[in-house]
Amino acid sequence: MLYLIGLGLGDAKDVTIRGLEVIRSCARVYLEAYTSILTVGKEHLEEYYGRELILADRETVEQDADEILRDAAVSDIAFLVVGDPFGATTHSDLVLRAAKAGIQYRVIHNASILSAVGCCGLQLYNFGETVSIVFWTDTWKPESFYDKIRRNRLSGMHTMCLLDIKVKEQSIENLMKGKKVFEPPRYMTVNQAVEQLLQIVQNRREQGEELALSENTICAGLARVGASDQHIATGTLQQLSTVDFGAPLHSLVISGCMHPLELDMLRLYAVDPSFFDQINVEDSSTYRSS
Repeated sequence: MLYLIGLGLGDAKDVTIRGLEVIRSCARVYLEAYTSILTVGKEHLEEYYGRELILADRETVEQDADEILRDAAVSDIAFLVVGDPFGATTHSDLVLRAAKAGIQYRVIHNASILSAVGCCGLQLYNFGETVSIVFWTDTWKPESFYDKIRRNRLSGMHTMCLLDIKVKEQSIENLMKGKKVFEPPRYMTVNQAVEQLLQIVQNRREQGEELALSENTICAGLARVGASDQHIATGTLQQLSTVDFGAPLHSLVISGCMHPLELDMLRLYAVDPSFFDQINVEDSSTYRSS
């Protein structure tokens, strides 16, 4: 049996009781180590689980999945994922490979940022398509995530923005030389995501385009959701650009139409509470910032 086990969002103790029982009984246990991170390291997890963990990076999961599935038809193999196993599309490929090989699989779910994001005060059923914001380079500055945010806001929906993670990435120079030398891990901050969005807003403004959002659009920044030092800040896009959210992982939410209850919740985490005090929704069931 192949077990895909969600670890939750905080630390080693967020695994479910069922998940922990399976981890301790499996022949091999892999820890997926590139789509997300916990607030504790591999050694801490091994100590709590009482098991050796095999790190599975992107190359292992996407190009050497057969090694993960080896002997899974005759013994139990666990594949551990921070959050929920289906929070990243790449894990569906592992399930399909197992099914094709005639290997049984079972999923043990857990909390994901896609559900826990409701802690910022915006209601989950009002979210549209989730988007990923990637690190820009000097020569590559995609804006497709802005267009998805635009579609969501035109429909009155909030947008969950997953921020880029770079783990075991190689520089162009080392790639060209064939050297397996990896750059230090990088985790996009809310500030970096906001900076890129503000630049796109300015680009679209200069092109005379009707804007999907502006510097005054209400947003929520989240850091280390599920951990004891979880941090949430709400305010305009411009206001969030200067907030120190601390260590990773960060997420950003762009608001759509908001119910008065959502605004009351957002006010709890406001960078400037007086900004929310100026909003009058008494004559309307919803509010949308510019």
